[in-house]
Amino acid sequence: MTEPTGRRERKKAQTRQSLADAALDLFLERGYDQVGVKDVADAADVSVTTLFKHFSGKEALVFDQEDDIEATLVAAVRERTPGTSIPQALREHLLLAQTQFAVHTADPRFADFTRMVQETPALRDYAHRMWTRHETALARAIAEAVNAPEEDVSCAALARFALESRSLILQHADPRRAADEAFALLEHGWSASHPGT
Repeated sequence: MTEPTGRRERKKAQTRQSLADAALDLFLERGYDQVGVKDVADAADVSVTTLFKHFSGKEALVFDQEDDIEATLVAAVRERTPGTSIPQALREHLLLAQTQFAVHTADPRFADFTRMVQETPALRDYAHRMWTRHETALARAIAEAVNAPEEDVSCAALARFALESRSLILQHADPRRAADEAFALLEHGWSASHPGT
């Protein structure tokens, strides 16, 4: 995320971060289902109205960096290093993106955060929807990278399968191995129809 420059933007970013931090602390302490948006607003010392100016709902408080997802997905394709195929770039991005939410892997709360998301159906579903709603933008970026028409089915398929593979990867005991296996299939099919990309 880029650093806000003006005072007003900095204040908004601070409020948003305070809300996200308060939500995470409460969710991990009490459990996601036991915390309401009013609890989060009170903990951050803001009104519920202010909370909803920054977040669309309770689930969004958990995934406070959602706005960056589409930009980073598209950048993974557009800014990949020469010689890296699109499936390889997406594989690496999805493995790194496990840490794009509220808690970084170095944070001691990471395991608890991951468990909370996996064990809470509303959060699991939200995370899945959050990723897959960027399918169109990713498909466009892939089509642009290979000079294909915007509506190219193979580009749309790669975008969909790559995004859908994320849940399989995260649920696996060894995410890196799962990513290797899933993307080996995607790589094989993609390289057959788009050699060198």
